[in-house]
Amino acid sequence: MRQWIAFSLLLVSSLLLSLPVSAAVPTCQAPIKFGALTWESGQFTSGVLKYIIESGYGCQVEEVPGAGPALETALSQDDIQIIGEQWVGRSPIMTQAIEQNKVAVIGDTLKGGATQGWYVPKYVLDENPGLRRYQDLPKYAELFKDPENPSKSRFMNCPSGWTCEIFNTRLLKNTGLESDFNNAHPGTGAALDAEIASAFEQHKPLLFYYWQPTGLMAKYDFAALEFPAHDDACWQDLLLADGTADCVSGFPVSPLGIAVSTPFINANPELADVFKKIQFSPAELNGAILEMSESKRSGEEQAFVFLRDNPQVWQQWLSDEAATNLAAKLGISLTGATIVTDNTASSTNLADLSSIFPSWSLESPLNNTLASVVRNHGDVFRTISTVALTYLLLPIERLLTLIPPWLIIALVTVLAWFAVRKIWFALACGAGLFLIGAFGLWGALIDTLALLIVSVWVTVVIGIPIGIAMSGSKLLRKIVTPVLDVMQTMPSFVYLIPVLMLFGIGKVPALFATIIYALPPLIRLTTLGITQVNHEMVEAGRSFGSTHLQLLIWIKLPQALPSIMAGVNQAVMMSLSMVVLASMIGAPGLGEDVLQSIQTLNIGQGLQAGTAIVIVAIIIDRITQAFGQGKRARQKTIEAGRRPIG
Repeated sequence: MRQWIAFSLLLVSSLLLSLPVSAAVPTCQAPIKFGALTWESGQFTSGVLKYIIESGYGCQVEEVPGAGPALETALSQDDIQIIGEQWVGRSPIMTQAIEQNKVAVIGDTLKGGATQGWYVPKYVLDENPGLRRYQDLPKYAELFKDPENPSKSRFMNCPSGWTCEIFNTRLLKNTGLESDFNNAHPGTGAALDAEIASAFEQHKPLLFYYWQPTGLMAKYDFAALEFPAHDDACWQDLLLADGTADCVSGFPVSPLGIAVSTPFINANPELADVFKKIQFSPAELNGAILEMSESKRSGEEQAFVFLRDNPQVWQQWLSDEAATNLAAKLGISLTGATIVTDNTASSTNLADLSSIFPSWSLESPLNNTLASVVRNHGDVFRTISTVALTYLLLPIERLLTLIPPWLIIALVTVLAWFAVRKIWFALACGAGLFLIGAFGLWGALIDTLALLIVSVWVTVVIGIPIGIAMSGSKLLRKIVTPVLDVMQTMPSFVYLIPVLMLFGIGKVPALFATIIYALPPLIRLTTLGITQVNHEMVEAGRSFGSTHLQLLIWIKLPQALPSIMAGVNQAVMMSLSMVVLASMIGAPGLGEDVLQSIQTLNIGQGLQAGTAIVIVAIIIDRITQAFGQGKRARQKTIEAGRRPIG
């Protein structure tokens, strides 16, 4: 019996091996890692590539997050294999990696290439016919006044650390516009987009750098200012932060390609050949980005929609078998007709399963409400921003700038000794501030201190009265406590963009974001301190005929002072922790250096700025803690710090 079974298995195996085998689709030995891009066109193109590789050729893909320079460095080391969209000639890291044969940029994903330049809203040119070239800007500088420095106008550069930030800064200098225009840095691409959108919604003038393809270009009507013809030799010097040429060049048209590691090309030649064929027309790419933005889709979701609706576009890129596989995964035929597959059925089942939930999304109503508020009441919020700048931030900043650095160091040293009465700590505080100046960060320190002083002052003025009121009213505590919970737990990024669109880019939105973040602990600790005052002391005060105000001033507040000062300490430290986040919406200071170091992978710059923040945090924390102690506790600290003589 066993012999018959063995003979049968051998016969079946022979028949299977004799059957014709179809052409095999390449299989990948390891997952192919994509760099996760943050801009819309990059997300869309990466989504298309991932669908082609995964569904057409059966490879496994992964996505690795990171900033641009970090991803480019990882690509040169083959830690990732693909960056879905690369602007050719824009990155020194990529240029060096290509020269060393570690990386190649293949294909031409956008027909005609990507464009960039200095832009103003189209309505600005319509209302000012004489403004056409960059040479005309000095005559129309009044249109673009900088709210943080009204004596000059403002040019909105791209975020710090991007390559475009370097050549825009050089162009601003070489064109002679540096004397009329401040070089404003938004910190992040989202902050730049928010400032542009806010200007268009309010029909305000704005001078800014931008590029295409992007969804914002498709949404608003931009007008480019005229520059001379592109000069490559001049442009290569403009890309260098320490370049010496004083030339002016127009912007190059940058080909868009797919950056891949050399080991990937060697291991997957057929996929590399596919990448070389992939190309979108400007209408296709811009339309996809706009649809992606308006429909609130991810890059992969928009890629799925594009591939499903345009088989005639991508079919010519792929082999016949890969095109058939991809069409099956998309649930279509290669003629574009919809077909029913198991994949489609399972998706339908999942949709049916999720249909038990009602659609209560607040996204569109909230976005529309914000746009309406900006459009109809933007001037009110900008007036508040101007008042905060004119009467709070700028005077403090000017005062700190006028005080000689040696005097500030001396004052802080004396204050530290007076608070702690430890000579070694006082000298360490002075040495720490001197070190910050030696790092070349004194100007950034002044910007940070000005924002810190104003934010803490406003927080104290608002927070302590609210805490006092909550201590005397259970109803008010029930109402305000959930609000404080939301303020403490809501991620700061959620309210940064609304604040940015309402108040404009720069120091004022950073001020309001810092106040929102630092206010809850001060209110809570003020309430806690007053409610924990000894009841017998309060009754004794009442027995002597004290009024509510007298009880508050002479009994409750002095007894609650340690708790209140602990709240002030926490408010100061939380305000200081916001400096990096504030830099993301255009606020200058120590956080800007940290953000720039992250975006450029400049470890030394990041460590210096981070060390400066740590020094400031320790000094402020120790001094405020010392002054926040009760008299007896502080006296014990002072006596413990004394050393016997002799």
